[in-house]
Formats: sequence, C-alpha cells, structure tokens
Amino acid sequence: MRYRDAGRSSLDRLPRARDPDALRRQQLLRVRGRSVAWVPPLLMLVTILLVDWDTGGEFRTVSWIVLVPGIAAAICGVWGTAVFGGLGLATYALADHAWPRQYQTGLPDFILVGVGGVLAVLACAVRVRGERRMLHMRDVAETTRRTLLRPLPPGWGGLDHAAVYLAADAVARVGGDFYDIQPGPHGTRALVGDVQGKGLGAVETAAALLGTFREAGYHEADLATVAARLEIRMRRHAGHIAALDRDDVDRVDRFATAVLLSFPAAEPDVVEVVNFGHEPPLLVGPQGVRSLPPGHGLPLGLGELAHQDGPPPTLRVTLAPGETLLVVTDGVTEARDGAGAFYPLDDRVAEGVLADPHTADPPRLVAYVRDGTLRHSGGHLADDTTIFAVRRS
Repeated sequence: MRYRDAGRSSLDRLPRARDPDALRRQQLLRVRGRSVAWVPPLLMLVTILLVDWDTGGEFRTVSWIVLVPGIAAAICGVWGTAVFGGLGLATYALADHAWPRQYQTGLPDFILVGVGGVLAVLACAVRVRGERRMLHMRDVAETTRRTLLRPLPPGWGGLDHAAVYLAADAVARVGGDFYDIQPGPHGTRALVGDVQGKGLGAVETAAALLGTFREAGYHEADLATVAARLEIRMRRHAGHIAALDRDDVDRVDRFATAVLLSFPAAEPDVVEVVNFGHEPPLLVGPQGVRSLPPGHGLPLGLGELAHQDGPPPTLRVTLAPGETLLVVTDGVTEARDGAGAFYPLDDRVAEGVLADPHTADPPRLVAYVRDGTLRHSGGHLADDTTIFAVRRS
C-alpha cells in the first residue's frame, strides 16, 4: 500500500509506508551517506577464521568461507561480491596451509569455495540488474502519478485542501482514483472520482477525464456544462478503446463514479455539487458532521441509461463558517475489519470532531480518516482509496 498527498501541507512530513525492498535495503546499509554493505560479509569471514583457529583439527570450518561471497551477493554490488569471492579464496588457501598436512581440507574444498564465489558473482549480477529495472519502473510510475495526480499548491484556487491516495497495490503507486482542483474565471472547480476496474485501462480513463475537467472546468461558466463534457468524454474514450481492440486493456464497459464541485467566485458561502453515482460528500465543521443528499445521477459512461436529458441536477449547498467538504472513494467506505464490518465513516468523523473541533481542518481531517481506515482494515486495503478534503480559505 502506498499513499500520496496534494500540495505541501503537513501531510508531506508523514512517513511513507512500505518502500520497495531494494530501496529499504539500500537505506539500512548506509551510515552518514556511506555504504556499509561490506561489513556483514567481512565479519562473517573473520568469524569463520577465528572459529577455525579455535577448534581442533578434527573440526575444520574454513570451508564455510563459501558463505561469504553468498552474503555479499545479497547486499553488495557486483564488484564488491567479486572482491569477497577472491578474498575468500585467498584466505582459504592461507588458512588451510597453516595447519599440519593431516588436518588440511585440500583441493576439493578449495574448488568448492572458488565455484561458490563465481556463482555468487553471477547471482549478484542478476540481482543488481533486477533492482535497476525495478528502480526504472518506479521512476516511470512516479512520473505517471505526478502527471495524473498533479501536485497542488497550498491555497490553490482560494481553497484549503488536502488529499491522500492509498494504493491497494504496493508497487503500482497509481490506479483508477483521481482528483484535481481547477481555478478559473468562473470560480474554482474540484473533481474527485473512481474509475471502475484496475490496471492500465483504469489509469487511462482517469487521465482522459482529468484532461477534460482541467479544460472545461476553466472555460465553462455553467457547472452543468462541465458535467456534460465529462459524460461525453467518457463515452468518446470508451469508443476509442473499443475501436483499438487492445489486448493490454481490460475489455469491459468502464464507468466512473465522481463528485464535481464548484465554488462560485461571487458566492463565498455556496458550493455547487454534481454527483455521478458517488458516495455523497460529508460536510465537516466544528459544529458537527452532516451528509449531503445522495446523488441522483448515474456514473460517468452510463448517462444514456438515465430517463432524464442532460447531466445530473446541480445541488446548491450553503456552507457554514469553517465547514470542510470531505469526499472519499469506496476504499474507505468498503474497508472491512476482521469481522467483516465496514468502516463507519460518518460516526468516526463525528467522534473526531466532537473530541477536537480542529479535526475539521483539511490536513488533519484527511490524516484522521486515513489512520482510522488503516486501523479498521488492519492495513490491508482491498481497493485503491482516495480521501479528499477542501474548504474555502
């Protein structure tokens, strides 16, 4: 599981969980920026020599030197492993000849140590190549993540905001959840959504919707027009994927649930909401928690099934002072504990605000919901999860 956050809020200082094994190993084997990966195999070599010297001739341990390049192969580089392979071979020859002839282990163990060193170097080369490929793929995933979920400056569009993205896949780092804030001449708009399915297809769909939102959210004066543009973009994208008939994308009729928000510039206490089949947002303030009415719109991509023409209705809500809009994807509401019970989001947020009214602040609210979700599920998320909080500055 991985998470990211929007902007440069206090969430930037929170620890990241579950780094890849290769990166974690590199961090553990460095002291003040210098590599100490050579210490464990060297200690093993010295220990074997001391044990061999301290025991009798009937119990020789010098052939255990074959373990030294094996340990080096797991934590050192190729050249470091080769050095320990050669050092182990030379040490074996000197240590063995220091004993009387009747106690020498002889040529067979010498060959064993030599072959072990060669195999260790080959294994290390394979390991290093795999780690380099993993790091390259990690950079690609990081670039994709920053393109899809672009960093948002503090106070962007006159809004205090915070967001956390928790990926169910610890390696993928990005999935079908998406969010963004787009200021413009008609106010500031925000979009939070969840594409059905996983994999490359979900990421492409999220990118297509975000691209349309960033343009329409800026230029269109009417929020309903922005909503209609998103529905059209979803259908066009689905048609394009179907025409390609690609094997690397799931062949499913994709749809996306989403919440489209607008903070009109001329009405500082009003937010407009269009809900495309998403979990209704919560309004969290020092006075308590209230839930918006459930949206009557169908998810993006399924608009043709609606009995009404045009996008879902736009809901206008008056905000109380200090109230924050909290939008989550189903990774939160469908998180289960060991007994199979869902995470009670409304009740937990209400408890948090009652205990500390400052929990309604976007960074603290997002961190509170994130920690509660992870505790409830034992750290095992079945789906990608986004927690998004925003209010007027």
